[in-house]
Amino acid sequence: MLQQQLTTLLAQTNIALTEKQQQQLVRYVELLTKWNKAYNLTSVRLPEEMMVKHIMDSLVVAPHLPGHHYIDVGTGPGLPGIVLAIALPNTHFVLLDSLGKRVRFLMHVKHELGLDNVTPVQSRVEEYQPSVKLDGVLSRAFASLQDMVDWCGHLIDHSGKFIALKGVFPSEELESLPTGVKFEQKIALEVPNLDAQRHLIILSKD
Repeated sequence: MLQQQLTTLLAQTNIALTEKQQQQLVRYVELLTKWNKAYNLTSVRLPEEMMVKHIMDSLVVAPHLPGHHYIDVGTGPGLPGIVLAIALPNTHFVLLDSLGKRVRFLMHVKHELGLDNVTPVQSRVEEYQPSVKLDGVLSRAFASLQDMVDWCGHLIDHSGKFIALKGVFPSEELESLPTGVKFEQKIALEVPNLDAQRHLIILSKD
């Protein structure tokens, strides 16, 4: 059922995934559904809803990540980081969360799916120091743009990007950006079977 649903959803995008990648995404949804009962990792309960609201919602970002090293701050159960790591096997993702139960789940997913390109880390974002130069900081439903820039500014240099997954276009948040940060680009994202606006907001240091 989930495999068939994923195939149908992918057909509505320009994203091409191998059979193995599709199997990994299905297995991830199965693991998330199972662990969610005990750990309360997401308010979305039904696996077929997860496929749209979590998997496709994260997957549509993949074509817009040209770099090779990213950090997903406030990743929760691995959204968008796990999904993007499956779609982009040559790109490395640090998955950062302050809650131990989420990081334990991410370690389990990494092991189950054989994902060598993810590093789950339990830490507050303000205290984390990256061991490699990062191309970008990703956040999905994590914080306002102002907070993201304040908390994550130390993670990238002037060549790195702040990449925020947002719903409606956050015009008010963009108007109150702190000095030293500039708005680079907005990308309207189309998520199959999701009747809601989605935008990718890309910022950089001045």
